Amino acid sequence: MPQATIAMAVLAIFSFAAPALAADAACQPMFDSRFKLFSVPTHSYTIETLPGGKSENGEAIFANGAIYVLMRGKWIHSRMTPPDMLKQEEENIRDAKRTCRHVRDEMVNGEAAAMYMAHSENDGVKSDAQTWISKSKGLPLRTEEDLDTGEGAKQHMSIRYEYSNVQAPASVQ
Repeated sequence: MPQATIAMAVLAIFSFAAPALAADAACQPMFDSRFKLFSVPTHSYTIETLPGGKSENGEAIFANGAIYVLMRGKWIHSRMTPPDMLKQEEENIRDAKRTCRHVRDEMVNGEAAAMYMAHSENDGVKSDAQTWISKSKGLPLRTEEDLDTGEGAKQHMSIRYEYSNVQAPASVQ
């Protein structure tokens, strides 16, 4: 599988609406959680609903300074690293217009969380996301995101993040 495809899969899995550095101070908690995400072992589970209603499941693991992506039932070691993802995130933040707001505090899987809404626009793509951030750990717990490319191609992503007992997959290509 081409490395570019793996990189795109990783970016899709971790692509909830990133906050702006200076444009909206309400985005700062999302910004902080996003950068913290790249520095801790993380296992994400994504359900992406594509145009036409077809759904695809995805998983990614950040562990030991590497990224692993589950593709077609096999774990792939990506050449992209968490620092590469961080650099990409910084570019996304710099290039997009964003607004954020704290909506409410609520529980997510028994953990106190702050729920934020973010709207971003970049290169004709509009994103509306809700992200729940752990109040104790400062890490995202869940994201629901709607993307609109402006060409009738709308999609929805649901992402769940786990941080306990995260390890590199046993069988990696």
